[in-house]
This record gives sequence, structure tokens and C-alpha cells, in this order.
Amino acid sequence: MPPTKSPARRAVSRIDLRHLSLLAVLGALVVVGALTKPSEFLSTDNLQLILTQASVIGVVTVGVTFVIIGGGIDLSVGAIVALASVWATTVATQEYGLPGILFCALLVGLGCGLVNGLLVAYGPMVPFIATLAMLASARGLALQISDGRTQVVTVESVLDLGLPDAYVLGIPPLVLIFAAVSVLGWLALGRTTFGRRTVAIGGNPEASRLAGIAVKRQRLLLYLLSGLCCGIAAFMLVVLTGSGQNTNGNLYELDAIAAAIIGGTLLSGGRGTITGSVLGVLVFTTITNLFALNNLQSDVQQIAKGAIIVAAVLVQKGRTSS
Repeated sequence: MPPTKSPARRAVSRIDLRHLSLLAVLGALVVVGALTKPSEFLSTDNLQLILTQASVIGVVTVGVTFVIIGGGIDLSVGAIVALASVWATTVATQEYGLPGILFCALLVGLGCGLVNGLLVAYGPMVPFIATLAMLASARGLALQISDGRTQVVTVESVLDLGLPDAYVLGIPPLVLIFAAVSVLGWLALGRTTFGRRTVAIGGNPEASRLAGIAVKRQRLLLYLLSGLCCGIAAFMLVVLTGSGQNTNGNLYELDAIAAAIIGGTLLSGGRGTITGSVLGVLVFTTITNLFALNNLQSDVQQIAKGAIIVAAVLVQKGRTSS
């Protein structure tokens, strides 16, 4: 009889196939862009724009991927980004320059992640309800702090990070931050005890508890990680736009969860990869760019994203049932 593959090897094969499929989709989108708008799409400026736009939501997606693999969900990431960006760009915060803005953005993100983690892990509250409450609260607080106005950044060292002079070998600093976060996330998920525990509690929390894993503490750490990623993304958004607004991060929760899902992360938890999520982000960002270049309306774009999400979930259900 021919040797059969172990479950672990079959899982790896499915993951590799998913990654190859996403690369094929990304390649097809590049071909479409090259055929429809060759001069605009393939220009260096546009490619840098795609990567830069993917970077902000990409950092958020890394955190969301960990939460979903751990069996949770985070609907508050967009609101946390908004709150962190607003709080980090107040007049009082800007007096401390770049370190003050960065520290404030990270602190706000961690604080919101801590609240989410405590509610979910020790509340205990259903993640959907806890993060939905955070979404509403963070949006409201961001609106209250900013009074509905755009807070313009006047710190030159922050604004300089978004200029071409700050590029490293033609690569924007925000893209480098995204790359660093992605690599660290990949290492943490696949090469550390923290990653193995995340997969374990997402797959079977009761068995993980019986095996000696502190499930509640692990869930708290996952939401802290998600909050930290939101803080980093908020700082990146401040650099990119030169301002803080209560409308920042709008629908980031949709884009981040969608990117993770089409990247192969199971909504039920227990399986997923950072590589797949990164590819999912690049696919969605490229689609957005193509729609913009071809002057297609945003409502059509949202419909297309929704269709992709449905297709990805159906593929997941088909594979898990087989």
C-alpha cells in the first residue's frame, strides 16, 4: 500500500496550496492592472502606494490573525486605531515630539487591548459583544477628544517619515515596519511556545486547560497583542496622513478579518498563518487600487469584497468537512 500522509503533513499541504492560490490571484490582479492601466498601475509610485496602503491595515491584520486563531474575534480594531491616532495628535501630546506621539499611540492601543482581554478572558464575555462595546466606546471617545475636527500634526520628525527622502532603497519606512511586524508575527506563531498555545486554545480550549495551558492568560495576551498592533498602525496612519481623525480606521475590522479569512485562518480558531494573512492584505489592497485606477465606484468595490469573503468561507467549510 502507498504510504499515507500524516495529518500534520496534510495540513501543511493545504496551507501551501492556499498560499500558492493567493499568489496566483495576486498575479492575475497584476496582469489585469497591466492590461487596463499599464502606465499608471506599473509605475513605481503606484506600487509604492499599494505597499504603503497595505502596510497600515496589514499590521492590524497580524494582530487580528492571532486573535482569530486563538478562538476569538476583535471588532474594535478600527475604532482603537481612530482613538489612538486622535489621542496621539492632541496639542499636549505633540509637545513631546515623535517619541511622545509613538508612546501615546502604543499605550492607547495596549490599554484598549487590555480592556478587551479582561472582558473576554476574565469577564467572561463573548468576544463579539466585548469588542463591539469597545468599538462603540472608542469611536465615541475619539469623537469627544477631537471634537469632530481633524488634528493636524506639526512635528516635523513625524512628517518627514512619510517623505521620499526617508525611503530606504526606495522602500517607504511604513512598508519596512509592516515587514518587521509580519516577520515577528510569523516567528511568534510558528516558532514559539506562545504560538503553539494560541493554536491549541483555538482548537480545543478545554483540552488545552487540562494540558496545563493558562487559557485565560493566553487570551488576555492575544488581545493585548491585537491592541499593540492597532497602536502601531495608528502611528503609521498619523505618519501617512499627517493628522489624527475620529474617522480613521473606518471598516478596518472588516478588511482585517476578511484578509485573515481568505488567507486561510479558520473563523472557528485553531488554524491560520501570518503568511496567508499578509497575502490576503495584498490581494485586497491591489483590488482597491485597481478599482480606483479604473474609476469604479466604491459600492461595487465593497460588493466585490463581500463576495470574496463569502467564497473564502465556503471554501473553508468545504475543506474542513472533507
